[in-house]
Amino acid sequence: MKTITYGTLVLILAFSACKTTPEQTKVLTQADYPAAPVAPKKSRKFANHGYKRTDDYFWLKDKTNPETIAYLKAENAYADTVMAATKPLQKTLFDEMKGRIKEEDQSVPAFDNGYYYYSRVEKDKQYSIQCRKKGSTEAAEEIIFDENKMAEGKPAFIMGGFEVSDDNNLVAYVSNTTGSYAEYELKFKDLRTGKDLLDIIPRMGGSMAWAADNKTVFYAVPNEALRSHKIFKHVLGSTGKDELVYEEKDELFNCYVGRSKTKTIIAISSSSFTSSETRFIPANQPAAAFKVFLPRQKDVEYNISDHPAHFYLSWKDPQNKNQKVYQLPKEGYQDRGTWKEIIPHDPKAKIEGVDIFEKYMVVTKRINGLLRMQVRELATGTAKTIDFPEPVYTAYPSGTPDFAATKFRYSYTSLNRPTTTYDYDMATGQSIKLKEREVPSGFNPEEYEVKRLWATAKDGVKVPMAIVYKKGLNLDGSNPCLLYSYGSYGYSSDAGFNSNVFSLVNRGFVYAIAQIRGGSDLGEQWYDDGKLQKKMNTFTDFIACAEYLIKEKYTSSAHLAINGGSAGGLLMGAVTNLRPDLFKVVVAEVPFVDVINTMLDASLPLTTQEYEQWGNPNVKNDYDYIMTYSPYDNLKKTNYPNILATGGLNDSQVGFHEPAKWVAKLRALKTDQNITLLKINMDSGHGGATGRFDYLKDEALNYAFILSRMGMNK
Repeated sequence: MKTITYGTLVLILAFSACKTTPEQTKVLTQADYPAAPVAPKKSRKFANHGYKRTDDYFWLKDKTNPETIAYLKAENAYADTVMAATKPLQKTLFDEMKGRIKEEDQSVPAFDNGYYYYSRVEKDKQYSIQCRKKGSTEAAEEIIFDENKMAEGKPAFIMGGFEVSDDNNLVAYVSNTTGSYAEYELKFKDLRTGKDLLDIIPRMGGSMAWAADNKTVFYAVPNEALRSHKIFKHVLGSTGKDELVYEEKDELFNCYVGRSKTKTIIAISSSSFTSSETRFIPANQPAAAFKVFLPRQKDVEYNISDHPAHFYLSWKDPQNKNQKVYQLPKEGYQDRGTWKEIIPHDPKAKIEGVDIFEKYMVVTKRINGLLRMQVRELATGTAKTIDFPEPVYTAYPSGTPDFAATKFRYSYTSLNRPTTTYDYDMATGQSIKLKEREVPSGFNPEEYEVKRLWATAKDGVKVPMAIVYKKGLNLDGSNPCLLYSYGSYGYSSDAGFNSNVFSLVNRGFVYAIAQIRGGSDLGEQWYDDGKLQKKMNTFTDFIACAEYLIKEKYTSSAHLAINGGSAGGLLMGAVTNLRPDLFKVVVAEVPFVDVINTMLDASLPLTTQEYEQWGNPNVKNDYDYIMTYSPYDNLKKTNYPNILATGGLNDSQVGFHEPAKWVAKLRALKTDQNITLLKINMDSGHGGATGRFDYLKDEALNYAFILSRMGMNK
């Protein structure tokens, strides 16, 4: 391939994209398109622990460099050219996905402090409208925020959340126009006048809490590496500097502030991935000094829930990885002899959450990869379990802010069941259906087969998968398949309803979710067995799942596409290096692929906090292990699948340079004629496009890439 300057290339690609392309009769390859952009090699030498590395594309990290921006624009233009022939398909996919969304819809109202709060969306509008009604769902509607108006003229918009003062007159809200999920602007609005106050906190981290005096707000602030490390106190109308009330100095820890459901305490939680500590004050004493509840201990995590009669303590340590729950007295709880164990540790059931009400406790557990909810009466200890009939599903609490509530709200969904919201009557044990997500274009769950499968990993461990496909599909190995997973941070890959994937399933795809180690799908040990020096299990589990699907003739290597984002993008890069022959198409969204460089740069967002996930490469043993899988560092001269990598210029979690460097190096090394594309959103961050319809355009592009690489153009 000859090298073409970026400016010339953009013109050529723009011209190519304008040409009418007949319907494809074959899968086009790299040779059928203009030459792809070639990033210049500018060698940067590194030496660590006696090893030497050369990074030819380190320079792409600098987005203030015009050459970097020119390269990204050239890559975007090249991607547009390659995908030009799929524009009709993208439009079809977008229309299908949009057709499954009820354009005018409303959430089920939730009662809190005298008001029913809900959000709604309007036809052709990208963002939500936040509303409330006083005392009754039949009362007049009060619009708190119209996010569509707030987003007007902005390339991106995120409403990070809001909290209403105790007297219901003021609201504190956080938002940004960068698409970042780590930094926000904090503002205040008078709900009586609809006007914003003059108070503005230009940079904060997302967590906040009102004191009971209706004028004091506590909020978290991140440092330059986006570690939430300070909690400040702001008094409305004050003009001086806000008071620093807590600083978390341990670089492994973040700190957050919130208020209890009882509304009686304000708590600052400091936590790493393995330890935690809480300090608190009475909510009606905002000038008080925060008091440590229990001092932090290595490898001990705890969480407190307030109740007028007791504290309830969720506790995790190395001998109780799946957590246990204690009841503590309000005074003298520092003496462990006063603790009463009410839910013992169960090695087969991980406690995911505890929600305390005036008369009840709701405990969410994960058992054999499935979520269950148990409701306990506090006075008697009598427990009822909310049962679900299907073999593969997900169910989760969906928000009950009222401490005095006797009904608990939860949602239920599965791969072929749209999300349904229920109220569970904690006194009678009955579930009341409130709302089932509508699919306007039509959807019949009985047309689809849902299964749970178990692959055997390299070390003999059984790894679960959830799959869905059209009933009657002939399992002869010829079916296209999309295999998704994440597998990091203990986040489980639950099998919920995703209406978008039916644009593939209805075209004959098998859609599969691999619940691999690194997530906590099968408990906390499942998570521990997929991080640090055991991270390779995450990748070999995924490969085992892919091999199982092929062996059982759900698909074949020639028809297998894989997808993951962020740390799931790391998964995509690692398995593609380990088994490039196993996959036909790879879609890596905002992929964390430059692991060794990122984890060596403490100035980058999230780096030091994540030593407990990946290891600290300043330590030789950790460096050596990370180097065995870091996708960027393990690229080699070989044939690779078709690859689409995406990123966001304003991404604060995975820098845009990671997919950019990965694609540049991949192009220089690969020996095949498969397509490799880089698509960078120049206006947004980690989550991509922020509008609900703009997001669908991104999904339509991803699916069109998969389909076109399979030779499916309709």
